Amino acid sequence: MARGTEGTYAIGEISRLVDLSQRTIRYYEEIGLLHSVRRIENGKRVYTDSDVRRLKFISRLKVLGLSLAEMVDLEKIYRKERNNREILPKLLQILEERAAQIDERVAQLVALKKEIREYQQRLRDKVLQDATQEETGTTGKEMRS
Repeated sequence: MARGTEGTYAIGEISRLVDLSQRTIRYYEEIGLLHSVRRIENGKRVYTDSDVRRLKFISRLKVLGLSLAEMVDLEKIYRKERNNREILPKLLQILEERAAQIDERVAQLVALKKEIREYQQRLRDKVLQDATQEETGTTGKEMRS
């Protein structure tokens, strides 16, 4: 469906614009993250520039680690309060929790990397030891005696 008036989009167009599947966009509508979607006479959804911005914001929140449930909660607060006064502190709290989780995960990954490097070194030492033994014709038993 071609764009009717400037700033309105069919689901296929908005899907390409925001790099989300049509099913994902419909799902966001079903769970209440996208609620301003209009329908034209034949029942087809019509999206606006506002919906484009909203979907890009949802995608950004996902990248930042918010779950869909958390986004729905924020949306419910916004619909009730109609301003960001209640949402921003909640969003800051969620982002702080995500940052702490990332810090914890980074620490785990650093420890894992250290363990991998130590294991690699033990394997290198073993390979070098085996190669040296083959060159000298000795076995591990003879060297230990």
